[in-house]
Amino acid sequence: MKKVVVPIMLVLLLALSACGSKAANEGAANAPAGNGAANGAAGNEAASGSAASGSSASGGNASGNAAEAPSGTVTYPSENGPVEVPAHPQRIVGLTNAPNVVSLGGTLVGVDEWTNKNPLFTDKLKGVQIVSENDLEKIIELQPDLIIAGSYMKNLDKLKEIAPTVVYTWGKLDYLSQQVEIGKLLGKEPEARAWVEDFKARAAETGRAIKAKIGEQATVTVFETDNKDFYVFGNNWARGTELLYQAMGLSMPENVKKDALGPGYYTLSPEVLSQYAGDYVVLSRSSASDNAIMKTSAWTNIPAVKNNRVIEIDTEASSYSDPTTLEYLLGIFKKGFLGR
Repeated sequence: MKKVVVPIMLVLLLALSACGSKAANEGAANAPAGNGAANGAAGNEAASGSAASGSSASGGNASGNAAEAPSGTVTYPSENGPVEVPAHPQRIVGLTNAPNVVSLGGTLVGVDEWTNKNPLFTDKLKGVQIVSENDLEKIIELQPDLIIAGSYMKNLDKLKEIAPTVVYTWGKLDYLSQQVEIGKLLGKEPEARAWVEDFKARAAETGRAIKAKIGEQATVTVFETDNKDFYVFGNNWARGTELLYQAMGLSMPENVKKDALGPGYYTLSPEVLSQYAGDYVVLSRSSASDNAIMKTSAWTNIPAVKNNRVIEIDTEASSYSDPTTLEYLLGIFKKGFLGR
């Protein structure tokens, strides 16, 4: 029976929206590879918004807890209107926000390729299928009871026919509020809120300790290189930017504020790196890349490099802003700035 039902369901789904329009990939096409800003879109997640750290307001999302409903379901107030979802979903396809789900102990049966490539989640995603919004037949076979997707994605109407589908628009929520919203969706809001409050306190305490050591006016720049280009980041583009600038309250150089704070990131040629480098530099680069570009004078002449004030992070492990990633980076920054 199953072999017959799956193709029939797929045919019906495809017929429902044969004339569907293509959704825009908002801002992801030109972003650095592996960027957490729009999860699942050309490797961009994310994960974070432009609101200040510590805000638990739901931004553009409907506020409040999910309302109890019969038959083990709840009505979740999504940004596109109420969606009836399982009170405690057991088979989740995370096309976006999968790291947030994993961080809350949610059960994924399908995940986007970018989360799957992240070394922080390797063990937790063993046996989980890699899917995209185009893999309709595969998603049907996974029998999900909940799908989480991005507003820019194609085939949203088809996905909603497979299982209850909740859509998030990247940037509507700040990175902490996003975790709370996933908590509401999974029936784990108390756990999500408890983590947020604890994290905010620990990050702020670490920030105070760092500023006491390096000085209140010391600046920090977050660069990334892909062996061809350099990028500099604002305060909401993963790579620890939310942690450093929002949660810890560290400062960025004026040129970074001017060029990267608004759009989130800014592409640089090597010869202007020193104009954006702060007193300390956090460098995101792939563990698989060579370090030839790090031997050029454009890099070695940066004062922070000369003074051994560079903290390296792995791009693949740093391109999200979920609790697992933030805890990982908090440990790296404690050691890098404070030696502990």
